[in-house]
Amino acid sequence: MNTPHTDPRTGNVLEVQLGSQKAKRVIKALSNEGRAAILELLQSRTLNVSEIAEALGTTMSATSENIKTLAEAGLITTEMTPGTRGLQKACGRAVDAIVIVLPEPAGHTGRVIELSMPVGGFAEFDVHPTCGLLSATGAIGMFDDARSFYEPDRAEAQLLWFHHGFVEYRFPNRVQRGESISSIQLSMELCSEAPLHNENWPSDIVVSINDVALGTWTSPGDFGDQRGAFTPEWWSTANTQYGLMKVWQVTDTGSFIDGVRLSDRSLADLRVDDQDFVSVRVEVPRDAANVGGINIFGGGFGNYPQDIVLRIQCTDRQSQRVG
Repeated sequence: MNTPHTDPRTGNVLEVQLGSQKAKRVIKALSNEGRAAILELLQSRTLNVSEIAEALGTTMSATSENIKTLAEAGLITTEMTPGTRGLQKACGRAVDAIVIVLPEPAGHTGRVIELSMPVGGFAEFDVHPTCGLLSATGAIGMFDDARSFYEPDRAEAQLLWFHHGFVEYRFPNRVQRGESISSIQLSMELCSEAPLHNENWPSDIVVSINDVALGTWTSPGDFGDQRGAFTPEWWSTANTQYGLMKVWQVTDTGSFIDGVRLSDRSLADLRVDDQDFVSVRVEVPRDAANVGGINIFGGGFGNYPQDIVLRIQCTDRQSQRVG
């Protein structure tokens, strides 16, 4: 059976750097035919361990070990749910596509600046209900009250949502004199914002860097029912549970999302050299074709243990002039 092609603009994409521990776990997980068969089996449904073992004709012990390896690599999610004979482990596929980033070419003399921003670390906002913030232990302020976004505890937020409007983050500009930028990459887990949850709930989301809109990505829906890998037990599965990991990249040739061209906006348009900080705005415009809200996940909610990550690839200017 062939696995259908997944469009990376709407699917859940996992990006790993070759040589990293994460990449090693992913490659190990994919190197076994039994684990690959589990991923194919779970492409559109959730099954428990015994159902997987029966479908593939494997033993429970071998299936459990393969599931453990896949979960450690972040390729599937697991949740203990009530069954006819007590608790059972329900398994679902966490990603639709995997991108392995290769090392820089030989002779590269630059460096990588990587900065992580908490989802509650926004510098400016203009949000409209439904809206709210959650920490790892409970609500921050009041639901559907934009004044809660001023709460001092917002820095502890692990999930925030709003119907339309924006939040803007300001990352320190650590690019040094004598360096030029070859790429800027931004990654975060996010989805639409529907009442409770709804997988068919499109929302047009615009990401801007230094007030330059990179383009619009349409989130397909708001995901619930199955608990996110890092979503706390106290948060009901009737609510939003996880999002899609999306990766924006800007180079000299344009802007991309998960490797797919988004617009002609390039590094020159962002004028990073002229700024004390790098601003990142995440917005659902009021006049968008699909005003379906947004959820932004931190490391304590959803399927990925990361906040909003900005990665700047720098290159020594002198090395660019050689040859």
